[in-house]
Amino acid sequence: MKRFKILAVLMLCASIAIAQQTPAPKQTKDIAITGATAHIGDGNVIENSLIIFKDGKLTTVADATVVRVDMTGLEVINAQGKHVYPGIIVPNTTLGLVEIDAVRATDDDSELGDWNPHIRSLIAYNAESQVVESMRPNGVLLGQVTPRGGVISGTSSIVQFDAWNWEDSAVKIDDGIHLNWPSTFTRGRWWMGEDPGLKINDKYEDQVTEIHNYFNQSKAYANGDQSVKNLPFKATVGIFDGSKKLYIHVEDEKGITDAINFSKENGIKHMVIVGGYEADKVADKLKQNNIPVLLQRVHSRPEREDDDYDQPYKLATLLVNKGVTVALQVSGQMERMNARNLPFYAGTTVAHGLTKEQALQLITLNPAKILGIDDAYGSLTQGKSATLFISEGDALDMRTNQVTHAFIDGRLVSLETHQTELWHRYLDKVKSEK
Repeated sequence: MKRFKILAVLMLCASIAIAQQTPAPKQTKDIAITGATAHIGDGNVIENSLIIFKDGKLTTVADATVVRVDMTGLEVINAQGKHVYPGIIVPNTTLGLVEIDAVRATDDDSELGDWNPHIRSLIAYNAESQVVESMRPNGVLLGQVTPRGGVISGTSSIVQFDAWNWEDSAVKIDDGIHLNWPSTFTRGRWWMGEDPGLKINDKYEDQVTEIHNYFNQSKAYANGDQSVKNLPFKATVGIFDGSKKLYIHVEDEKGITDAINFSKENGIKHMVIVGGYEADKVADKLKQNNIPVLLQRVHSRPEREDDDYDQPYKLATLLVNKGVTVALQVSGQMERMNARNLPFYAGTTVAHGLTKEQALQLITLNPAKILGIDDAYGSLTQGKSATLFISEGDALDMRTNQVTHAFIDGRLVSLETHQTELWHRYLDKVKSEK
């Protein structure tokens, strides 16, 4: 029994040692950031800025050479030579839904069945995730937590990344429903001796018809008296009355075109394309219908044999130049860990045609607009939330993005993670051996 007690104490100590940092308390003192180069998020830059926030809201965002403010009573952060940015937003992410891929008990990103519009990702979100915690040192402070699987995966919500629980983390609850559009092409199953190359999906039309039928039933329910409660159909009511967005995950040209026509036929008021690998081929149609794109991961390989080698890198530029509203997302292999690299994916687009401020918009103001939270987040604008970070250098460059301060709703959040603790530990070890 004595050994068991000792083991229990050791396990408790270990669990405390690896627990997430305690969420920051509410802002109680007015804070001023002086001297930094402020990247507003809307394309504008203030070289010598003065930023003041109170009670979690930005009260002053100005050129320090023009505006003078009495600093008495303010907590002043001298950021001379540094850069300040709005908090980075990662859309379409499973952060907080899976902690360890190999441990089934920590995996809650999908449900059984194909039609799950009523499944809410928010209540499965783990605010104490160590993976979520690791976003903050790179300035990634908010995300759209999104379910996976099935034809309709479920409903996403938008959260901030420093909270006690999912209730505290919520920024926008049940913002939209996610529909996985069938692909017009499939790959052969090589493990069954089939040619692994692309081939036409001969079930495509049937799959699209099935989606039409489901939405017809949903509309009939929405237009009826709803006396008999049907949770899946009830969850879809918002996409018809405009209170929710419909996020359609689709990559190919025909699929995107069919998805646009489907939304128009069904009176969907707010639609977003997610993925959009061939979105540049229908960019004019997207612009004409005011449909934004949450673009696939920038650091990807071309998917077609005749694609340009740098197609994934320059796709954002092709769409932006056509006037399409674009934001970046990171779904795919190791997507939760890769979410912290979102600012560097944006940096890659600079090497392929965008300016740095245009690239910054892809991960700040544009996702805020697409997700419907731009009234409070996405740019350093007076009256908006003081959700921002200060970096030693260029936030889009992994060599220089060294975040010194990060604020969420005016709260100074911890930048310590399990990774930084290990870094400090082994750095001290190396120093002691010299």
